[in-house]
Amino acid sequence: MDYNELVSPRAVKALMQQYQIRFKKRFGQNFLVDRNILRKIVASAGLQPGQFALEIGTGLGTLTYALAHACRQVVTIEIDPDLVAVFRENLNLPNVHLVFGDALKLDWEKLLRDQGWKGERVSLVANLPYYLTSPLIIKALEGDLAFDPIVVMVQKEVAQRIQAAPGTKDYGLLTLAVRYHADVETIAKVPKTVFVPPPDVESAIIKLSPRPPCVQVDREALFAVIRAAFSQRRKTLKNTLQGLCQDWGVTDQQFGQILEELNLPLKVRGESLSLEQFGELTQKLRASKE
Repeated sequence: MDYNELVSPRAVKALMQQYQIRFKKRFGQNFLVDRNILRKIVASAGLQPGQFALEIGTGLGTLTYALAHACRQVVTIEIDPDLVAVFRENLNLPNVHLVFGDALKLDWEKLLRDQGWKGERVSLVANLPYYLTSPLIIKALEGDLAFDPIVVMVQKEVAQRIQAAPGTKDYGLLTLAVRYHADVETIAKVPKTVFVPPPDVESAIIKLSPRPPCVQVDREALFAVIRAAFSQRRKTLKNTLQGLCQDWGVTDQQFGQILEELNLPLKVRGESLSLEQFGELTQKLRASKE
């Protein structure tokens, strides 16, 4: 099969019928059939001929095919054995290595090294399965691989949460976890109509550019504070952090003094604080503990 045809809904449906494969909602299977969107994904990754790319969610291999023509080696992961069989029978490119398995459980660095990767620039480029978007992004950011960059298709609502501003309803733990590790930009909004079958939601292509953490404070302590702060959004920081303060030996009087030093009102909620403010708060709470 000419994989250029798979940007056609008719070709995708014909291939699925040929192999008697049904779309599986549990795997979030929605296949991209728009050439322009495909080009935007590949172009925004800035792939170079000598580099590696990691793809999560091979699907029918449409994006895989485009990646393979833009870089040295593609390692692509697919969890659906039916699609693995279709891919292996129809796409035979020497610089593509398909791995059958669960991307969350696999060792990505080992997969790359098994294919000759020796620390060269590597990009993560994927149309992520929407039911696993957040954990996959966090794994990519918190792992040992220095992706440059991460370009992924996600649900529009997830893109909004990742880029949300303090004080908004979308602002939360995911926002801060991503912001801690990377700069984020939206490459394009993607309508439902460019997928087969069309998903129930609209999508967006986002680009994450990993960088050193912008907050110089112990990461474990910082996210202990952030998780506690967002555990009950409608409560004040004084209430949500009460247990943590007790564990750290921070008295109510000390906590009130810390808020005053940070120019924060006594009834402030966690959703109002920026990442930098959470960093300052954590630093002062740890200092009080000591």
